[in-house]
Amino acid sequence: MAGTTHAPAPAGAALDDEAVALDRAHVFHSWSAQGAVAPFVVAGGSGSTVWDHAGRRYLDFSSQLVNTNIGHQHPRVVEAIRAQAAELTTVAPATANLARGRAARAVLGHAPDRFAKVFFTNGGADANENAIRMARLHTGRDKVVSHYRSYHGNTGAAVVATGDWRRVPNEYARGHVHVFGPYLYRSEFWATTPQEECERALTHLERVIQCEGPSSVAAILLESVPGTAGVLVPPPGYLAGVRAIADRYGIVLILDEVMAGFGRTGSWFAFDQHDVVPDLVTFAKGVNSGYVPAGGVLVSEEILATFDERVFPGGLTYSGHPLAMAAVVASVAAMEDEGVVENAAAIGTDVLGPALTALAEAQPLVGEVRGTGVFWALELVADRGTRTPVGADVMGPLKAACLRRGLLPFLAENRVHVVPPCVVTPAQAEEGVALLAEALAEVAPA
Repeated sequence: MAGTTHAPAPAGAALDDEAVALDRAHVFHSWSAQGAVAPFVVAGGSGSTVWDHAGRRYLDFSSQLVNTNIGHQHPRVVEAIRAQAAELTTVAPATANLARGRAARAVLGHAPDRFAKVFFTNGGADANENAIRMARLHTGRDKVVSHYRSYHGNTGAAVVATGDWRRVPNEYARGHVHVFGPYLYRSEFWATTPQEECERALTHLERVIQCEGPSSVAAILLESVPGTAGVLVPPPGYLAGVRAIADRYGIVLILDEVMAGFGRTGSWFAFDQHDVVPDLVTFAKGVNSGYVPAGGVLVSEEILATFDERVFPGGLTYSGHPLAMAAVVASVAAMEDEGVVENAAAIGTDVLGPALTALAEAQPLVGEVRGTGVFWALELVADRGTRTPVGADVMGPLKAACLRRGLLPFLAENRVHVVPPCVVTPAQAEEGVALLAEALAEVAPA
């Protein structure tokens, strides 16, 4: 209309527009059809909250990619990175460096006694790559058994060990075999109780190993709690049963703690809750909340002995990078001093567990709630009787409804993963579940 004036957009909104424009013009996104990408702008964060340049704030119930365990911009970790950058920003992995040694000691301080050293990597995928390599060299065997419902990373062997759809266009590595793990809600074994599911899944695993030839199997590689696949907490006895099968056939047990480790499940390692000690442990993400990329393999004394006189044929330029190691040291120390792991356990027991159970009872879209610590999933179904998963016609609007309410969700297939930082407060956890309940009510069929 002639003569109408408009208030200028705030400067922050212009920066958000610029961020989106630059992203769409120049950034190639992972796991995406590029023409369909609609990027979400994050300009800053603190604790369990993030915001864009315009100042819109969101409660982060995604922990980005389930990795900001210590929250956004923890001052002790930021300061440690800053101090290390002023002292030494990079160093070759063959050298001795104080930050690297201290980081290894800090991680091993929360591991079972049988682990003696850490092989540092750049992230979780190459941690799994190198764990597989160690197992093959240690046993002289080739095959790796992993779950169909799993994700182990996007590199050669790791992505083929992965069980979901991302494996199929990337099957260039050899020697990988998949089995079904326990998932009572959608049991592959006609089970009706956790005990039946556990026993039948273990029988299935052992029969596959027997049919493949136990003398050809180097490793069983499992996520202690499969994360991206749906926060599938194993039933009591399953991981211990896998340990027994591995021992029976001389197979290396590798537990992937990339997503589940360092407080996510309410313990330092998820396997701590399952009466099992693996031969190799892979980790990344939560060890320093991804502030600087880092990962690693915890190596047991038995496997270390294989490489006392034999060269280990693996390495990375940035193995034990000083900035990442400083972040690890500060993160582990802060988690110890501030009771971060204990907070995650209490949030799960006292807040998220009860609140999500109540939400499921009130909302017919929710077929099942499962989880522990700050690691939960709601499985959404169109019909509780048939357990038919909801589709994109529900999940797309649900994401939009969450964002409108200031909740940053983690959605995967027909699931909402409730995965706030381990430092989330009870009030924030309650608020997040309340916002999620509103969003679900908005998209639920009439």
